[in-house]
Amino acid sequence: MTGPGNLDWQEIQRSLVAAPVWAALATWPHAAQVRVAEIDPDVADTAAFCARYEVPMDDSANCVVVAGRRGETVSYAACVVLATTRADVNGLVRRRLDARKASFAPMSDAVALSGMEYGGITPIGVPPSWPVLVDAAVLGRGVVVVGSGLRSSKLALPSAALADLPNAEVIDGLAR
Repeated sequence: MTGPGNLDWQEIQRSLVAAPVWAALATWPHAAQVRVAEIDPDVADTAAFCARYEVPMDDSANCVVVAGRRGETVSYAACVVLATTRADVNGLVRRRLDARKASFAPMSDAVALSGMEYGGITPIGVPPSWPVLVDAAVLGRGVVVVGSGLRSSKLALPSAALADLPNAEVIDGLAR
């Protein structure tokens, strides 16, 4: 499998992914289909990445960490949406987390809890207690690019494989 854009996609290497991603790939049935490419970490943010490496925004998916609160209880979810859309945090995600209030998790929490770098967070390897909410539109892409857990690389994989991540739930209308 090759990935989109003008990147040098290659087999996964431990040095090019965050530790939790590497650990998750060791047991994930779709790991052999995942490719990695090194990138300039200064252009890891989606718009800059897509422009620099000629990856269509429709082939890039963002993984955002959402924190839901009900009283003193905080729960987290990883939400995967196409880069051209935004997660419905205050609607679908809040209800799925059974929270009174939901918002993007503070950067420090997202980084500390995921073990990944901000700007590189990926649904592969998030904590096992987190649901991985995948917008159904993401699965409509052939190959999708996501973070690697590091700002210095990206992953390309068949989009349908995201539905087979642990705790994955495919949700119509997760993104707007």
